[in-house]
Amino acid sequence: MTPLDPPYDPEIAKALERMMGGSGIEPLKLFRTVARNPHVLDKFRSMGSYLLNFGTLNPTEREIVVLRTCALNGSAYEWGVHVAVYSEAVGLNEAQVAATVSGETDAWDEQHVLLVRMAEELHRSSGITDDLWNALAVHWSDAQLVELLAVAGQYRMVCYFTNALRIETESFAAPMLSAAPATP
Repeated sequence: MTPLDPPYDPEIAKALERMMGGSGIEPLKLFRTVARNPHVLDKFRSMGSYLLNFGTLNPTEREIVVLRTCALNGSAYEWGVHVAVYSEAVGLNEAQVAATVSGETDAWDEQHVLLVRMAEELHRSSGITDDLWNALAVHWSDAQLVELLAVAGQYRMVCYFTNALRIETESFAAPMLSAAPATP
């Protein structure tokens, strides 16, 4: 499926402009493709905006979950966009970015390893073991645990869009380093 090209319907143009933060930059191919269904675009915009801009998670923690989820789901598109736009800004170094693809845990502290494990368990079973849940609950509030699940779920949906719709990689995106293992 190809992304919409301008001129856009006025409501779609307004939504796309909000999604790009009013930057005047051409909307991402992902957004322009999802815009083929304006109702889905609206819901996609509101959830994504909340998680990226108004959530309660530390941005580094959020990005670990986003990048590991995208890597596990083989979304070179979304992984590359997030590496290019957010990784350095949230303080992830090269080894940590690489670890989001490989699943290696040496690059992380104990708390961040829990986030990697969470993304892997959710990917594998759509659930979290009691042991991992209890470990997560030591570091994050109930509200943040719900938010962590929402982040992983939102980005799994993004992977569905980018992979199933075969959205072409953005020119500025980082190339995905290598394929993530299917199961950790």
